[in-house]
Amino acid sequence: MTTLDTSAANAAGQARLRDISDSQFTDAYGCDRFTAAVILNRLRYAVEHMSTGFMREAFSPIIRDWYDFACTISGPPDHNYPMAVVSNSLVVFLGTLGDAVRNTVEEFGPENLSPGDVLICNDPYRGGTHVNDVCFIRPVFVDGTIVSFVNMRAHQLDMGGTVPGGFSATKANVYENGLVIPPMLLWSKDEPVRSTFSLIFDNTRWGGMLLPDFKSIYQQLKLGEQLVLENIARYGLDAYLGTLTYACDTSAERMRDAIALVPDGDYEGSAVIDADGVDDSIDYTVKVTLRKRGRDIEVDLSGTSPQARTCINCGVLDTKTAVGVALTMLLDPEVPFTSGTWRNIDLATPPGTLVSSLPPDGGIMMFWEASGAVVSAVFDALNPALGEKGVAGDYGSTNTHNASGVTADGTPWTSATQCGGEHGPWGATKEGDGDSYTVLFFLNNLDPATETIEHDSPVVMLRKEHAIDTGGPGTFRGGAANLKDTLWLSEGNHYLSPFRTKVPSGVGANGGEPGPNGAIWIFQPEDDAVDRPRMIGTSPEVYSDSVPVAGVLDPETKALDPDAGVYHYFASQQVWQTKTGSILRCLTNGGGGWGDPYVREPERVLADVRNEYVSVAGAARDYGVVVIGDPRSDPEGLRIDVEATAALRNRPS
Repeated sequence: MTTLDTSAANAAGQARLRDISDSQFTDAYGCDRFTAAVILNRLRYAVEHMSTGFMREAFSPIIRDWYDFACTISGPPDHNYPMAVVSNSLVVFLGTLGDAVRNTVEEFGPENLSPGDVLICNDPYRGGTHVNDVCFIRPVFVDGTIVSFVNMRAHQLDMGGTVPGGFSATKANVYENGLVIPPMLLWSKDEPVRSTFSLIFDNTRWGGMLLPDFKSIYQQLKLGEQLVLENIARYGLDAYLGTLTYACDTSAERMRDAIALVPDGDYEGSAVIDADGVDDSIDYTVKVTLRKRGRDIEVDLSGTSPQARTCINCGVLDTKTAVGVALTMLLDPEVPFTSGTWRNIDLATPPGTLVSSLPPDGGIMMFWEASGAVVSAVFDALNPALGEKGVAGDYGSTNTHNASGVTADGTPWTSATQCGGEHGPWGATKEGDGDSYTVLFFLNNLDPATETIEHDSPVVMLRKEHAIDTGGPGTFRGGAANLKDTLWLSEGNHYLSPFRTKVPSGVGANGGEPGPNGAIWIFQPEDDAVDRPRMIGTSPEVYSDSVPVAGVLDPETKALDPDAGVYHYFASQQVWQTKTGSILRCLTNGGGGWGDPYVREPERVLADVRNEYVSVAGAARDYGVVVIGDPRSDPEGLRIDVEATAALRNRPS
């Protein structure tokens, strides 16, 4: 195997790849530009082919319906394991997989691997994320030497621990979280390792769904290996390895160029997580200082709160991922996500914080909530410097819902990440309004179909709609919050984890206003109406009979009151028990607005009123636009009072 020297690509210092000569390119990467582009696209096809096959065969709903997995291709040990190609899937997996592969293989020993092996590990401190996310690694050999790795990380519906499914913020340490698997073989020379399978299935629930998924993952890894070897046979090993290096160099160059556009300086930002799973006495703050010089940037998280008393922490690899996502989205969304993304980014964080927790007490389960706060803090720091290039904040927390129970006929059921506020709005940008129904900035999953949710669990989806007046006002409006009502047809135990209902996560950009915060309530059935499903309105008076789960609410009416309300702590009950006929309502935070709201075109405001993103009162209050008419009884008859609007917009503030 030839070890490639990329010094030719940098012969002129930081020479741009497009500016080096054809001969320099070939010397650096072992092939011409066209061949590198062809190989790279063929490898991207390979990971998408693996993903499609897995989606088609998956048994676990969190994989089948949520896209909670990722596929990557990495280079060999003597090239420092470059992660060059990633699937179009869960970003929090992609960012950590490069390090996870390196750490897992190095600990196991690359010399101990053989053709046909599948190496696994799920330890958050070795590879990022949490114990439910198992990393599967298959080495690719040519002439007895490892030349690549094809990899998958997939969420397993359960990995043991004290809470079925794992999604809970109340677990105190790594021992309560679930089974931790160090680097070990699941398949050896294409034969299953019985002791490893026994270890996993002796300690986890719902093995009937996990086992077929494991078998499918094995087949997808074999497919990935086959496709990699086909490329090597067709184009040669030097061209293949050179393409992996080229892919990472391309990402590094594009990120370096994006960083260079930020004015040199020091920028500070922060974001808050409401509380942990013990009580509401501690706010957890992520603090970041960005020091930008030239084409490099240092991200310093000193001053961040110590690691939490429960499992709401994340590891340093998750923080690294969040930093990469935040800078990519703010500076250049077209940067390919590879190991090269971080080449000009330095991360400094003391050990034992909310975003760099240590075992055993710094448990990691709800890792995306803490790492999401890192994204928000970077946005908070850089948006003032970016001006019109700023990006407003998203809904901040997945408000994850996890439930289980037994039906009247004794059948056990579970529901994970389907009925909470897992999907919601993005903030606005200079390009336009924020999307009102997507996922957090650093996720990339699907929204389960209503029919699937109702098939899998004893639940009826009563409502899933945009909430009025919840998008942050701006020249471009933030996405509207999502309001979801689910009716439960069986008694159940619910774990609810909304982490950011105190302070707006959907911060504004370039003069835009933040989106308002959301909340969660439970409506228990009336004793004489258990068997009569009911719809609940959305006006403030309907909340007086509810059980508040989370949010800043009026102490009397229990409706949202961010200015004078009382904070309700999501884990005041570790398990929220519901009767048959209960309704769970989740209202996400709203997305932030971009630009001065009074500059928004009145016709756009009129369209928002017609489509019930903005109320008639909200149009006047937030945008200075006076709309005449009733959007419900006569939406086509709505009109703008031009004179009243001009007077309102010209009134001194």
